Order: sequence, then C-alpha cells, then structure tokens
Amino acid sequence: MGGVLAGMRQELRTMAGAIDTLYQELPWSDGPFGACHPRRRALHVAQAEALERIVSRIGWPTAELVGPDAADAAWQIVRRSIARPVFLRRCLALLREAAEQDQVEAWWPAALFDQIRVLEGRQQVYGTQFDWDPDGRMSPCPIEDPGGVDARRSAVGLPPFAEDLEARRRRALEEGERPPDNWAEREREMAGYATEVGWR
Repeated sequence: MGGVLAGMRQELRTMAGAIDTLYQELPWSDGPFGACHPRRRALHVAQAEALERIVSRIGWPTAELVGPDAADAAWQIVRRSIARPVFLRRCLALLREAAEQDQVEAWWPAALFDQIRVLEGRQQVYGTQFDWDPDGRMSPCPIEDPGGVDARRSAVGLPPFAEDLEARRRRALEEGERPPDNWAEREREMAGYATEVGWR
C-alpha cells in the first residue's frame, strides 16, 4: 500500500502544479460559475476524474495518508470540480468525517457545503462564497441567517466575515478580476449551467 500512496501523493502534487501553471498562462473570464478558457475547463474535468479514482481507492486523501502538500492539492482540485455534483456531495461527506477526526481543517467541509448550496441555488451558511453583485462589487452570495454567520464561522475556525469580505475584495483587485459586462446575462448563464450539469 505504501507504493500506491506514494504514487497518489506524486499524482496530486503534479496536478497542483498543472493548475498553477495553467492559471498563470490563461486569463480569468466571467463565464458561468467562474467558468473560463476551455483548457481550464478540460483540466478541471480531468483532475476531478483523477481525484475520484483516488477517493474510490483510499477515501479522502488526508495529510496522514498522502502528506500535507498532496492533501492540500486534493482540496484545491475538489473545489474546482463543479461539473461533478455527485462527486462533490460524496466528498462533502468524506470531509465532514475527516474533520470530525481532526484529519482536515474544520473549515474545509464548511466551505464545500457553502459552495454546494450556492450551486444548488440556495443560501450559503458560513459566508465563504463570493461573486460580483449587480453594482459591480465583489460581494457574498446570499447568506442564511446572516446575523449568526460569525458564530458559525468561529466554530469552524474561520475569521470574522467582515475580514474575509475585505480580503476577498482586495484579492480581486490585485488579481485583476473584473465584474461581468452584462450581470443579468451572466446570472442566466450560471443558472443554465447549474441545470445542465445537474445541480438544479
């Protein structure tokens, strides 16, 4: 089993490197759910399939199993696997179990839960998902019970929501992200994409 885990560790590290390289080469776009250049889409699909094979073999690839770098790579890959609803929901269950055993960060399943809720067209719970609003500002996707969001965030090790919002807006500016030219059209595209891949 040691050789198998070593191979998975290297595969995950290689996939993380491929993400970094391609994201430096290709510009961001404002397509559905941050969908972008076809090469990026193809990479995300291929990597989701590879991660699914790993998960089917060993469960969630924790740091204990594959090392910290590879475990972080798995987390980065699953967040981009939005074309695979069944797989993401399966990973959420695995991450929750791993978090209960202190094998992954407690905020990982919280963030994935929020991502899934937004993809389903529902309100998020922890305030981890952001997007452009109609006024061209990077803002949170709708939050269920916003008054209690900081308590929920604290319970999973996340900073206060206001700090996260400020950091997200600053990062968007630094990385050159820009609001969509036609916000309403993008919203329609996003809803259509979510329906097409099976989120709604």
